[in-house]
Amino acid sequence: MSNTINVKTLRHEMSRVIARVKKGEHFTVLYRSRPAFRIVPLHGGAALGPLEDDSLYGAEAVGRSADGLTSADHDRILYGGE
Repeated sequence: MSNTINVKTLRHEMSRVIARVKKGEHFTVLYRSRPAFRIVPLHGGAALGPLEDDSLYGAEAVGRSADGLTSADHDRILYGGE
């Protein structure tokens, strides 16, 4: 099922939207009354492919982290794994 919501609604109801996406619903998000992006479930919603194909996954550092974590720590947080 596809739904349309605006950014304000998304911000205020994020946990509800996430729960509905986990159940298979899709959302088109409007920003300034125009479609900006879609939120779809990972399973069957979009073909993501292997992480190695993600240009951000292997990107070089563009600066220093202010939180004291290494780039490997950030990758683990963003992509999971060990």
